[in-house]
Amino acid sequence: METFLSFFESMPVWIKAAWIVFFLSFFWVLEGVYSFYAPPKSKWKHAKTNFFLLLFVIIINAFFGIILTAINEWLSSSGFGLLNFFKAPVWAKLFLSILVLDFTSQYFVHFLLHKVRWMWRLHITHHTDKHVDVTTGTRHHPLDFMIRETFALSVIILMGMPISYYFFYRMLTIPFTYFNHANISLPLKLDKALSYVIVSPNMHKFHHHYQLPWTDSNFGNVLSIWDRIFGTYVYDDPNKIQYGLDSSDHTDDENVLVQLTIPFNKDVKSIDK
Repeated sequence: METFLSFFESMPVWIKAAWIVFFLSFFWVLEGVYSFYAPPKSKWKHAKTNFFLLLFVIIINAFFGIILTAINEWLSSSGFGLLNFFKAPVWAKLFLSILVLDFTSQYFVHFLLHKVRWMWRLHITHHTDKHVDVTTGTRHHPLDFMIRETFALSVIILMGMPISYYFFYRMLTIPFTYFNHANISLPLKLDKALSYVIVSPNMHKFHHHYQLPWTDSNFGNVLSIWDRIFGTYVYDDPNKIQYGLDSSDHTDDENVLVQLTIPFNKDVKSIDK
């Protein structure tokens, strides 16, 4: 098990890139066969904006990777962190770490991004997309993504988590992120059954509805249990969903500069949260 995890600690950059490209491509192709909504007139024009924002994510990841390396060395030498206070098999500590990461750096921080006004301003960029598809999973304002990574770093320090655990979890989130954003149509019964354990495509579609209260629901990324436990789970008729955001519907969702400046654009009204 430790040998398996050590691979993620020293994983070459090209493998990480290939992992992203593979799942983006896989769901991109699947959307063309089993699409839920008709795609935009120019799918590449729509994707261009989201891919440009992905470049910022990659740069931020590289920056936080340097910080992570330093943190990992300190944690290894200091023995700091909750995981060091009890003995358990590696698989058990990994499982616990995945649960904690999924709750804190995915569900909880996402919840805060919707509920804290200044954080919501940064998160608006993700919700302005009027044609949600697999590429929307890459669509984050750089400051939004930095908040997410800062939460993850805090959890790693508090838990005393080996970075191999974190990198394993990050690789795990990639197919889930693209899966639940993909413009695919699963049989309704299958999608709903999946939503009892993981975040399914239809379940996440409600989160991208243009109006409250659906916008403030289904915050999970991998596991749906957090939404069920904390009462933020929603599932209804997916045909009622309309993408975008009513408070910023007048903006150009395919203009990168517009999307980067949305948090500071006074013409874009915040929903009263």
